[in-house]
Amino acid sequence: MNQERPDGQERPLRERLIDVGVELVLTDGGAALGLREIARRAGVSHGAPRRYFPTHQALLSAIARRGFADLGGRFAAASAGAASPRERVRALGGAYVGYALEHRGMFELMFRHDLLDSTGQEPAGGPRLRESTLPLFELLVSLVSHCGADDPEVTAAALWANLHGVAQLWGFGSLPLVLPAGTVDRLVDAAVDAHLGRDRESS
Repeated sequence: MNQERPDGQERPLRERLIDVGVELVLTDGGAALGLREIARRAGVSHGAPRRYFPTHQALLSAIARRGFADLGGRFAAASAGAASPRERVRALGGAYVGYALEHRGMFELMFRHDLLDSTGQEPAGGPRLRESTLPLFELLVSLVSHCGADDPEVTAAALWANLHGVAQLWGFGSLPLVLPAGTVDRLVDAAVDAHLGRDRESS
């Protein structure tokens, strides 16, 4: 499978391998991300990925980095029209849960740091996965701080865990068993209120 750029030139093999991995995780989930299957779909020998990714973990990390780039873009778009830090937090929360429900396979991979290489560099001198993930959390911490939280890092982490739980339990079908369809936005609102306090201006 040779992927071409819009100008008709073939993409470099390293990028093709990541492209195939992204396509696989979006359509078939993380369980499909074997090196052999990625190589087969890229139209190369099963040993070819090793030239660019010395470990399976390194390739998974490169695929996850694409997911974080996509999520970061969605954060920027969602919060562009927000007038206050709290509104931006709410927008980021909605974008986060929305991304999780739209791209479940990628979302699950992105946070499996037991499978990913968060600190190692691949290729040598290249970006580390944590350089894609930490800025998103730091953005949330900064916004939570501007909302008046006493311990912004812990509050941001607790809110993140709450939103992640909403995304996972809704995606697994657990929350839809006890709540009607269309309540995801209300759950995001409730999570923000639980960790930042109710918005007096809207109450």
